[in-house]
Amino acid sequence: MKHRVALKVRFGDVDGAAIVYYPRFFNYFHIAFEEFWNQNVHAYDLLLSKERVGFPTVHVETDFGVPLRHGDAIDVEMTLLKMGRSSFTCAYRVLRDGKLCARAEITTATVNLDKMEAMPIPERYRAALEKIREPVE
Repeated sequence: MKHRVALKVRFGDVDGAAIVYYPRFFNYFHIAFEEFWNQNVHAYDLLLSKERVGFPTVHVETDFGVPLRHGDAIDVEMTLLKMGRSSFTCAYRVLRDGKLCARAEITTATVNLDKMEAMPIPERYRAALEKIREPVE
């Protein structure tokens, strides 16, 4: 089942051409990522500050399609594509009225923030991520 977040394009997201400036899409992806943890494990900031687990991005592939403008209502979808011992890859899609505006595959490592070393993905995180696994077609 996809994790979905509804957002509105803010004035500060657009550039001089009056369309969303491409780096802002990465903010949208990260909002979906944070909300996933907030809704399925506990507050994202507690993962960082209390559990001392971080999720640095190690690889990104992105394509852009339909442009977005200030005020557009969008949905950002997040699904799990694959999971290893200490990293996982999620697919993100930004949609406006069902039209694909951007997509990304982002690989994230799981890191012990005190040691700044890769660590195995904790079992309860794995279980949460499995809930949004994309079925193989």
